[in-house]
Amino acid sequence: MKSLLAAALGTAIAVTGTVAHAAATVGQPAPAFTLTDTQGTSHSLADFAGKTVVLEWFNHECPFVKKHYGAGNMQKQQNAATGKGVVWLVVNSSAPGKQGHVNAEQANAVLGEWKATPTAFLLDHDGTVGKAYGAKTTPHMFVIDGAGVLRYNGAIDSNPSADPADIPGATQFVDAALGDLAANRAVARGTTQPYGCSVKY
Repeated sequence: MKSLLAAALGTAIAVTGTVAHAAATVGQPAPAFTLTDTQGTSHSLADFAGKTVVLEWFNHECPFVKKHYGAGNMQKQQNAATGKGVVWLVVNSSAPGKQGHVNAEQANAVLGEWKATPTAFLLDHDGTVGKAYGAKTTPHMFVIDGAGVLRYNGAIDSNPSADPADIPGATQFVDAALGDLAANRAVARGTTQPYGCSVKY
């Protein structure tokens, strides 16, 4: 599987150190990246060969992010996914001085307060990775399969409101995509319209 991912990433957009202008496309290799997490550890997409990866764009000051974390919906999905071997990476692309920007210490404090359990919290302060993926909102969600191919790009769920009361009646798009991949099915809905606050590049 490692060689499969390496082959896929050979045609992917390399975003480390440069800004890539093409957005990620479902059915195509996901843009390669390397980012440092809040513990000082470097992570590359290629590190997770053979594993499903979720990318979650994050801004703790955004009401739509607060909706899902305040109600426990995001943490519930993180726990369920990582418990099945999925890699869940939170990405912060807020630029210094912009809403939602956090350093490592601040990010860890937010994760602790919200009892969030992603695999890692990645810092993308220059926006390189966010722009490569075309991340537009917080949250904006992406699901990548074990071969490094993007399988989902869009919203966390089907109700674009900031009201936590709307969560129970919404279709959970990321959870559904992960279920399809786990069952070796094609993802039924690979693209949806993301909603939330604009990413503060």
